[in-house]
Amino acid sequence: MATTNDLKNGLVLNIEGQLWQVVEFQHVKPGKGPAFVRTKLKNVLSGKTVDRTFNAGIKVETATVDRRDMQYSYKDGDDFVFMDVKTYEQTYVPADTVGEAATYMLEGQDVIVAFHEDSVLFVELPAAVVLTISHTEPGLQGDRSSAGTKPATLETGAEIQVPLFLNEGDKVKVDTRSGDYISRVTD
Repeated sequence: MATTNDLKNGLVLNIEGQLWQVVEFQHVKPGKGPAFVRTKLKNVLSGKTVDRTFNAGIKVETATVDRRDMQYSYKDGDDFVFMDVKTYEQTYVPADTVGEAATYMLEGQDVIVAFHEDSVLFVELPAAVVLTISHTEPGLQGDRSSAGTKPATLETGAEIQVPLFLNEGDKVKVDTRSGDYISRVTD
């Protein structure tokens, strides 16, 4: 149990038997009336996002979430296989649970896998990853109809918009939360 004063991003709450992760929170103290906490919660299993308001100081039930450092090993059918970097145990995670993270994962990549009572809740990638462009059309200097960007396919199969000067084989840093290009990476 915790109070609304203990809320922070990433905390998982157990509300009416469902697990919800705090995405955003804001303590509000209006001029009139009692203080309250405005939150944005994401359902851990379905991915649904809702806004919820709590009175300040009330108790909320937290869920015990074990976050383990793991390494993505390989894909086996519809499952992704992760290896615990401390115990070398392998864990099979269904593609539905991995979700969008699969579009930015390479074999051997370090990730965080969250468990609740021995079941996998979600897979968390680093904020940014470095990937190689596997296919893109040559950028034409006079082509400014798309604000100086062009589509590119990354080695994982993800498609993003990159600046015109990038070519196949270039390494780029990509934001895993939004899928946006951040910068070119030179070795």
